[in-house]
Amino acid sequence: MLEHTVLRIAGTVEESIVDGPGLRYVLFTQGCPHGCPGCHNPETHGFSGGRDVSLARILADVEKNPITRGVTFSGGEPFCQPRSLLLLAKELHARGYNLTAFSGYTYDQICADPEKKALLNELDILVDGPFLLNERTLTLRFRGSRNQRILDVPASLAQGHAVLHELHDVEE
Repeated sequence: MLEHTVLRIAGTVEESIVDGPGLRYVLFTQGCPHGCPGCHNPETHGFSGGRDVSLARILADVEKNPITRGVTFSGGEPFCQPRSLLLLAKELHARGYNLTAFSGYTYDQICADPEKKALLNELDILVDGPFLLNERTLTLRFRGSRNQRILDVPASLAQGHAVLHELHDVEE
């Protein structure tokens, strides 16, 4: 199944410490409907850009580094490809990886869409909300603007509303 399912990506970073807790593999998805002014990754906005890569190849790439224990879905907008990412997320979670996603959608918007919520169910951390240039910050960990939240996904799902992660107020 993973060999025959593709994801449109803009690129990857094999080792990152700025895209979630710990040493992480980062997958930048291609395509984003938000078009946030001042976006850090504007080259990922076009849905026809990037390249298609099989989930099997991505999984093999992640597993090359035995000390990486986290994977981050960034973009672009990861929730624009929820079916493919859901399959990958299930495989990664089964192998013990911590999963984080960055999204311009809010937690409530994601929960309102069954396909997006299925992907959310596989995540550990969600950084939600669009990047707002007038809220830009360089001091808050893992976020580009103050309106964005770092959410504890399992706690949020259990309580039925967005629950801030312990990393939310950590400054660089």
